[in-house]
Amino acid sequence: MRRLFLLVSAVVFLDTMFFAAVAPLLPHYSDELDLSKTAAGVLTAAYPAGTFAGSLPGGWLAARWGVKPTLLCGLAMLGVTSLVFGFANDIVLLDAARFVQGVGGAFMWASGMAWLVSAAPQERRGELIGSALAAAIVGVLFGPVLGGAATLVGPEVVFSAVGAAAAGLVAWAWRTPGVPPEPSPGLVAMLRALKDRPVLAGFWLFTLPALFAGVIEVLVPLRLDDLGASGAAIGLIFLLTAAVEAVISPVAGRVSDRRGRLVPIRVGLACSMVMAVLLPLPGSAVLLGVTVLFAFAALGGFWAPAMAMLSDASERAGLDQALAFSISNLAWAAGHLIGSGGGGALADATVDAVPYGLLGLACAATLAGVIGRARSAPARSPAAP
Repeated sequence: MRRLFLLVSAVVFLDTMFFAAVAPLLPHYSDELDLSKTAAGVLTAAYPAGTFAGSLPGGWLAARWGVKPTLLCGLAMLGVTSLVFGFANDIVLLDAARFVQGVGGAFMWASGMAWLVSAAPQERRGELIGSALAAAIVGVLFGPVLGGAATLVGPEVVFSAVGAAAAGLVAWAWRTPGVPPEPSPGLVAMLRALKDRPVLAGFWLFTLPALFAGVIEVLVPLRLDDLGASGAAIGLIFLLTAAVEAVISPVAGRVSDRRGRLVPIRVGLACSMVMAVLLPLPGSAVLLGVTVLFAFAALGGFWAPAMAMLSDASERAGLDQALAFSISNLAWAAGHLIGSGGGGALADATVDAVPYGLLGLACAATLAGVIGRARSAPARSPAAP
């Protein structure tokens, strides 16, 4: 059990680290390849686009083919395309490599988490899932460091190391005993579950912070570059923001267990509305960095409670573990895809304040809906959504 936990933790660590490494590199690619904000947004969005495309196939393969083969397939995609990403100097190749890496990420998350949960004792499942998610947050912490290193020593060296790490994990997973596929209700049941109101509510509340983060991860590095921040400084800022999220997320999860899922979400929505107004205003890199820290602190109040809501609702809908994690993948990918791609294009056509303003309106509308739901809902146990 310990060996499997360490394997899954290492896999999600590597995946999230690579995903978070691109933000400090955007100014580098923007200068080298003459990218507009729209093109930078497309590059950022390519990964969640791949995750979105791979979510349903990844869940289906993990349920029908088995978690171990699906995990190996995802790691192979990550390893090969990391080399392409490191050496390519064409934006189309970079976009394609990021997209395939996103597909691999969907495969790894669906299969790895389902593998861990299937092998875990019932009384330790929550503990192990939380610990594996902590490893993913640590990966996000180190991602900006990886990207900052790539700006100093070159993408070739850094992303070759990522490919080598993926190859090592393939060898480790190959030697780890697998588990047989679980009986699955299939994709049709999952699509039916997506029509269920509690599932939709959890889906949206997991999508919204991803949407917000996607916009920030495109616009903020470019704005910091305009204000004179170096690639290493941008990496440090995003490292600190991830550290803030890592601290707040488990706290929000504990609060949701004791006082209800919607309590920390309401706080996160209110704070996010304020940060949407403030983000386009700073005129110095230091002020913008501080503003981004507070913005990610607000977003940190969403992740654990929203994932718990989505998990609870999916379980009640009768889904197996692989398909339940596929829904989480879909929610995250949809938010980042629209946020990074659409946010960059909209800012290119107008100004940065427009996508931020729309995010603020979305948070306000969601907060009104959450408050209305809380007032109209009957009394429930603290952990209920």
